[in-house]
Amino acid sequence: MRILVANDDGVYSPGIAALAQVAAEFGETRIVAPDVEMSSAGHSITAARPLSYKRTPNKSVEAYRVNGTPADCVALGVSQWEKVDVVLSGINLGSNLGNAIWHSGTLAAAKQAALMGLRGIALSIPVPKDEPDFESLKPSVREVLKVLLKETAVPLINVNFPHESPRGMVWTRQAVKFYDGKIVAGKDPMGRQHFWFTVVPLTETEEGTDLWAVERGYVSITPLRLDLTDEKALALMQARRPLDSAPAAARKTG
Repeated sequence: MRILVANDDGVYSPGIAALAQVAAEFGETRIVAPDVEMSSAGHSITAARPLSYKRTPNKSVEAYRVNGTPADCVALGVSQWEKVDVVLSGINLGSNLGNAIWHSGTLAAAKQAALMGLRGIALSIPVPKDEPDFESLKPSVREVLKVLLKETAVPLINVNFPHESPRGMVWTRQAVKFYDGKIVAGKDPMGRQHFWFTVVPLTETEEGTDLWAVERGYVSITPLRLDLTDEKALALMQARRPLDSAPAAARKTG
């Protein structure tokens, strides 16, 4: 098995080093990650300039740094390493729960893998105060990979670890009821106004969601999909507001 490891915290992050070390127990592993931190970069790609792909020292596995986004790293890494089986992204320094997955660079790397017909697994852990103890986290990462690397039916999965030692693993759904983004106004030393985009903690959680599981000390494992179509809304609109069928529309334009 060939495992490509990416992230959005950068190639020198302790999280990606820990993940690569555990991944190497399951197959041939290579790191391809941004040369600087690209947190919250979403699924942006670099199209206005060329990208570089440079060998980077790493004690455990072969590693390369890219002057681009997490999605760039996956696309470039797969192009430079044939027959990649799965892409692991993380371990991110900070949770990717609920609506945070929309702008997460960690999730974007896994999504890029799924877009390319590969499996993508994103892994994250909260950082409330101190940096996580990745050495003690490795057994939990190992147990997660034992389950998910064998599961080929789901192309895109989001994994979140609790800050403390996990009580177990549970399958969850994404929490979407509340949004945790917030704009905070301030002033710089010259008195000029500026703004910070920040995150506020969510206190209400719905049972069975990723937030609910992590708050209770479980590893949250959420299967995701690339198709954003709201099937119920589509069926409702087709019934309430019938439009031209595709063949009819084609006849009109032809």
